[in-house]
Amino acid sequence: MTAAAPRAPSRFGRRPTAVRSGENIAAALLLAFTVIAIVWANSPWAHGYSAFWGTEVGLRFGDHHAELSVQHLVNDGLMTFFFFIVGLEVKSQFTIGELTDRARAAVPVIAALAGLLLPAVVFLLFNPSGEDARAWGTVISTDTAFLVGALAIIGPTCPARLRTFLLTLAVVDDVGALLVIALFYSDHVRVLPLVVAAALIGALAAVRRLPMGRGPAYSVLAFGLWLALLLGGVHPTLAGVAVALLIPVFTPERRRVEEAVEVIRAFRQSPNSEYARAATRSLRDSISINERLQTGFGPYVSYLVLPVFALANAGVHLDGATVAAALHSPLTWGVVAGLVIGKFVGIAGATAVVRATGLGVLAPGLTLRRVAGGAALSGIGFTISLFIIDLAIADPAKQDQARVGVLAASVLALLLGWATFQVTDRLSPPVSVGQTLIRDVDPKRDHLRGNPNAALTLVEYGDFECPFCSRATGSIDEVRAYFGDDRLRYVWRHLPLERVHPHAVDAARASEAAALQGRFFEMAVTMFEYQDELEMEHIYRYADGIGLDIERFEEDLHSARVLHRVDDDAQDAELMDLGATPTFFVNGQRHRGPWDAASLIRALEA
Repeated sequence: MTAAAPRAPSRFGRRPTAVRSGENIAAALLLAFTVIAIVWANSPWAHGYSAFWGTEVGLRFGDHHAELSVQHLVNDGLMTFFFFIVGLEVKSQFTIGELTDRARAAVPVIAALAGLLLPAVVFLLFNPSGEDARAWGTVISTDTAFLVGALAIIGPTCPARLRTFLLTLAVVDDVGALLVIALFYSDHVRVLPLVVAAALIGALAAVRRLPMGRGPAYSVLAFGLWLALLLGGVHPTLAGVAVALLIPVFTPERRRVEEAVEVIRAFRQSPNSEYARAATRSLRDSISINERLQTGFGPYVSYLVLPVFALANAGVHLDGATVAAALHSPLTWGVVAGLVIGKFVGIAGATAVVRATGLGVLAPGLTLRRVAGGAALSGIGFTISLFIIDLAIADPAKQDQARVGVLAASVLALLLGWATFQVTDRLSPPVSVGQTLIRDVDPKRDHLRGNPNAALTLVEYGDFECPFCSRATGSIDEVRAYFGDDRLRYVWRHLPLERVHPHAVDAARASEAAALQGRFFEMAVTMFEYQDELEMEHIYRYADGIGLDIERFEEDLHSARVLHRVDDDAQDAELMDLGATPTFFVNGQRHRGPWDAASLIRALEA
């Protein structure tokens, strides 16, 4: 388990190529610092490695003082920021991300739970009792950074669906690992500090109601919570998770975005410091705190905290005695078997069972064979594995044996994943779902603006209640004005998302009823203009306002022809696995990334 690389998460979880590149760089840094730690720990300067990370760092206030080694300062202090980012990702995924689709999420969630449980069982088969049995938590967690990096290195065909599945699985894996640390690796619990911690959590929950100064309030209370957990005997890094789960997350709202635009327009007309501060505040408030913090802290965690953690914990003594001891150690083999076999069998087996029983569904284009390759790579355990080794095992020699097991398991899992993808890609080449427009543009059927024979085509799957579709941001108007109607044909198709937009289907049907009187785009523009008022009484008023025959409109509105027309578009979208609006296709190929006018123009010109 490891933090997602620095990124700018979108409302619907899409990640551009630059973000995936950032994840690969983060994995490369983690690997590089791991190698540096191993080389340092086995070099002539090995004593310096142990001495440096064992150096005590302390604070004194009168008669009170506290001391931590540099290694514990990294593990207990810096790693709090790692768990903070993990918590933000968990909150985001469950609130507005992949885990909001319960049927789709059921498969990776149950597979992740099996991938937590079975590795521990396998480990305990090798170490059923004694001090070594306490290290069962070492094998439960997957290192997401290495997992994503390994997927990029192996490069299986069409990895997008599998990557989403594995990231969803990793979120649940993260939650399970955090709970294990809290319940099984926190010692000497003290009641009073934990009471204080509970009070601080209550105060953190109330911070969102402050009119200003929320950032400093979160910071002060979070540090107090970290200290309270440390004094209470609970691992203090869990403060990062607790704070993250209390920070609000939401999708951008049209009202806030338009308020920001108005302030920026005022600043452009009259530049001054007051408008500059207001514009900055308005832009900041239009994006949830959760997303801003992920973007702000993510790079530091991925490029600094995790590499330093690897440097502090991966220094395994690989001399002859250590390797020989590891080869004959049930602890080492329990770690290897738990990660490599337990993760593979647990995740792949649970996926097969869930799919066969109908408890959940796999995304289109994602097969059990593809999941098997990802399950094999999930045996790459590093960050939390090393983290729990330090908590669970006191004997330095035993710690080295467990670390050897983690490193060996990671290499074996990479090789097993590569082999699995090689075999499965040959047996059943995967299909790229949703990358190409499933139905060509038909000028006689589609709602089209511009020259029907234009060289460039932009198709939008949208929702009249979505605040960022079509005219809502003005981007389509700018794109059409840039190219002109002779060069560009713009097509609208329906993707009403009833789960989040309760009036979307009624609005789509109303537009089709208007289309039967030749007024589709007039009705569409009106409904976008009054997007917050799409009850049927409002829709009838809009129809009358654009000059429709209301009796005919009402008859058409409830006709099978109109209903099927909307359903046809929605079914096409479902076959392409489009779950977000707006979704654009540029010259028949799905557009990834931002959908502002400049980005769409660049995509069309390319």
